[in-house]
Amino acid sequence: MAQFFLKLPKMGESVAEATLTKWLKEIGDTIELDESIVEIATDKVDSDVPSEVEGILVEKRFEENDVIKVGEVMAVIETEQEVDVPLDVPIETTESVPLTEEPTEAPIKEEIFISSEIETITEFVKPPVSNGERFYSPLVRNIAKKEGIGVEELASIEGTGKENRVTKSDILSYIENRSTFSATPPIVEEQPQKTAVAETTAPKPAVTQAPVQPSSGKDQIIEMSRMGKMISDHMLMSKKTSAHVQSFIEVDVTALWDWREKVKKTFAQRENQKLTFTPLFIKAVVNALKDFPILNSSVDGNRIIQKAAINIGMATALEDGNLIVPVIKNADHLSLVGLAKAVNDLAQRARNNALKPDDIQGGTYTVTNVGNFGSIMGTPIINQPQVGILAIGAIRKMPAVIETPKGDFIAVRKKLILSHSYDHRIVNGANGGKFVKNVADYLENWNEILPY
Repeated sequence: MAQFFLKLPKMGESVAEATLTKWLKEIGDTIELDESIVEIATDKVDSDVPSEVEGILVEKRFEENDVIKVGEVMAVIETEQEVDVPLDVPIETTESVPLTEEPTEAPIKEEIFISSEIETITEFVKPPVSNGERFYSPLVRNIAKKEGIGVEELASIEGTGKENRVTKSDILSYIENRSTFSATPPIVEEQPQKTAVAETTAPKPAVTQAPVQPSSGKDQIIEMSRMGKMISDHMLMSKKTSAHVQSFIEVDVTALWDWREKVKKTFAQRENQKLTFTPLFIKAVVNALKDFPILNSSVDGNRIIQKAAINIGMATALEDGNLIVPVIKNADHLSLVGLAKAVNDLAQRARNNALKPDDIQGGTYTVTNVGNFGSIMGTPIINQPQVGILAIGAIRKMPAVIETPKGDFIAVRKKLILSHSYDHRIVNGANGGKFVKNVADYLENWNEILPY
């Protein structure tokens, strides 16, 4: 018999760890090939990890709600198949272990990690929690670095993770309430003798949010879902990171509406795809991003990283009221048919909870269609680390003045409002306004941009 070590797989370039949310198998259970063993959750999406071999589950190395780093062994499966022993996993005996015995506690092992702050590889021995030193995940270290939290201040944060580790929720909660306490006492410098008035002047107390209590026994208390908490944290972080500015423009989409009405039936028959307005809007956004590549960027300190690929995030509402943003990769390389297929596929898998972690990674600009819910406009929050997001309002019949060689007249037109939120740190009002004007021009002159 051999042992197969089930590791947490790599789930995208920016994903360094995941939370184990549920074991689907118990010790002693028979495992089939490709059968899901455990459910995991990142800060982006839920997923499961299937087995690469057939066998029996003999060891679990993590409990539910533990945070696991990519590459760590989550479980051990005893199998009759030949398996390769990974170099970073100690060779263990292949003798059968009675399933009734509790697995012995694994000794502290030497681990290797790559720090996201430096490019060197550091080897370290994981110290016991009791000696005052703590392990911090790359995600927590990145947040601490971005918020200017030093080592001593980070050490003062109470962790709720395994072995008192500081989780993402812990550090974001600390940052949110940072003004109410300090990690280190303030340094008091000796001052020359002051007047009696100055000596009696007390500093203003920090403003804190008053606790909210139910007002009566009839109030309903609803706990946020895990995804809801992550969305809340991400939105707060974005508002604290970017200087949000908005530009709005009204767009006449009568020509676009008429064109879609004319071709949607033949399009569905020929391509076996439903032609919604979403790929049409995305096509116009992609063209405008080519004209204004500064909107296809991210900010890294004092540097601007202008992305080569145009990857469009497509905000999608879920049945439970939450929101997820799957990404259309290399949207500038897709035809209208390709965009329609990508939009329909991602939307369907998002609503069926079948997205993979890579499906929501790498977005460079986001589009959200608030008109689907009847809103005529909105002021969306930027999806970090992007610098812009476009909200598309509901299409409405509106009276409009039409200019013709024979004079002006009033006609009924189909119009919508585009709301563009952008990061004023690198996008000024001129470029932010011109960008959304270009999107409007592409939509109003649809027949001229050869959508096929």
